[in-house]
Amino acid sequence: MAPARHPLKRPPGLTLVASIALSAALFVALLVMNQPLKTASAPQGMVSFQLAGTAQQAQAILASWAPDSLSLARTSLWLDFLLIAAYMATLLQLTRRFSVDRPGVRERMVTKWVRTLFLVAGASDVVENIALLNNFNPPDNSLSVAASIFSLMKFTGLLLGLAGLIIVRASRRQPLTPAS
Repeated sequence: MAPARHPLKRPPGLTLVASIALSAALFVALLVMNQPLKTASAPQGMVSFQLAGTAQQAQAILASWAPDSLSLARTSLWLDFLLIAAYMATLLQLTRRFSVDRPGVRERMVTKWVRTLFLVAGASDVVENIALLNNFNPPDNSLSVAASIFSLMKFTGLLLGLAGLIIVRASRRQPLTPAS
């Protein structure tokens, strides 16, 4: 009987590497853009605006930003749409890659939930950005609440999805075919 062949671990695909690099570059750019947005009213910059929750709180944040910072905030929201596409591509490719050699029913079910969580997070991020772009002048309670809710949905979906991705990857440590 011939010894079982194990496929060599292939390096990450070029698209995965490119989406990781693009996600990282966009994330760093947004972090740099967020620095001037940090004020006493917005200690976390754009994240404070995302989680404002009320028109009054959103107005206080907007008033604390200089006029050039307002255009920077709008630009960062538009740039965030590119980040959403990049991080979604990265997370969905990682999910597929991590689940390739996981044929079990439980692993497939967890993988479906992970994909769903990532898709919900990405969609929530898009809706949140739309609400925030419409909440500049003048801020509105319903838009502030919607942005906060969708922001929390985004963060929850990303955290739970990443936890699920770790579970999928760690679920089976032995190769599917025994070594000879």
